[in-house]
Amino acid sequence: MSFTNTPVTRGLVLGLVATSITVSLVDAKHYFYILVDPHILRYHQPWRALLYQLCYTNSAEALFASMMLYNMRVVERMWGSRKYASFILTTAAITTVLPPFLTLILRPLTFGLVNYLPAGPTPIIFAILAQYHDIVPHMYKYRLALSASPPTDENFTGLTFSDKSYRYLLAAQLALSQWPGSLLGAAVGWVVGYSWRNEMLPTSLIKWRIPGWMVGMKAEKRGEQVEGLRRRLEGEETTATMATTTGAQGRADADAGRRRTMGQQIVDQVRGAF
Repeated sequence: MSFTNTPVTRGLVLGLVATSITVSLVDAKHYFYILVDPHILRYHQPWRALLYQLCYTNSAEALFASMMLYNMRVVERMWGSRKYASFILTTAAITTVLPPFLTLILRPLTFGLVNYLPAGPTPIIFAILAQYHDIVPHMYKYRLALSASPPTDENFTGLTFSDKSYRYLLAAQLALSQWPGSLLGAAVGWVVGYSWRNEMLPTSLIKWRIPGWMVGMKAEKRGEQVEGLRRRLEGEETTATMATTTGAQGRADADAGRRRTMGQQIVDQVRGAF
């Protein structure tokens, strides 16, 4: 229950909490959400798309988002910090443009209903959730009966949950917190994460990786690991060669011993005859 081996997750959680608190203290919340009308159409402020994922403007969303990031830190442990950080930066670049653009398109089609895009990295979190859903299996399942009679496998009436269910409940709360804008951002994030997972995005985006030093990887350390692995492999090869040679020599000696023994027996028989 810690951030061990998850420096990217630790930075995301601490950064999200710090920026959300700072924005509230300096009373700058009005810079971090997007209203298509008037921010885009009348005030011509497209730069808001670069800011809206940096923080949340209320404590409940910041709490739910931090809990989700913490609970999904296993993805970073399975992938490694470099791949995880590369995925987050790629997703952030896509979701910086896509949700505001869709909001601009959907506003006239929904007669102004979709006009507001709330602040917060909800698209990025749901892109991570798509990976978590796909690669992390559940450990156990439990049932919640809806009838008073003792349930059996044949007549069970109720709901079945797993140990991952409460994470999805947190995600649902985050997606519906400022509907419909938050739901749009969550849907876009899930689609982007699913597309990345199934290699539906350009290969250059999927294969791109940030430099190792950005997540604390040192070239000297990697070189030492490679050198140690090389030496270990060479040692194993030497041991296997020696074992093979020793075994072959032992078999040759045994064969020679058997041949000498048979020869001596023949000589003894001939001598006995004379």
